[in-house]
Amino acid sequence: MGLLDSLMGNASEVNLEELTEELNPIMGDNEQLHLAYKVIRDMFVFTNKRLILIDKQGMTGKKVSYHSIPYKAITHFEVETAGRFDMDSELKLWISGQKEPLVKELKKGTDVVGIQKTIANFSL
Repeated sequence: MGLLDSLMGNASEVNLEELTEELNPIMGDNEQLHLAYKVIRDMFVFTNKRLILIDKQGMTGKKVSYHSIPYKAITHFEVETAGRFDMDSELKLWISGQKEPLVKELKKGTDVVGIQKTIANFSL
């Protein structure tokens, strides 16, 4: 996937070697990266211990939010695929201790099945 896909919001897999260098300071001692998807500037990072949602904010993207969700805290999840008129999909994660789900919009072209399968592999 190239620049056009990134501009359209399509998710693409991230090179784990490059990402390891960036995330090494926040990774646990026995934690390993398994898969990562990038949607424009935001990322879904799957490790063997948790899901990290990375949200780069502002014009420069220097302000970054790292939302760590241990797989054991995910009580259930839902992926709503795009319809005929709505081109975007949604990922909903219910986290123990929270009433409302965490909702992430997935743009057209995102590997919704890959994201759902990865969550299932780690959380079930």
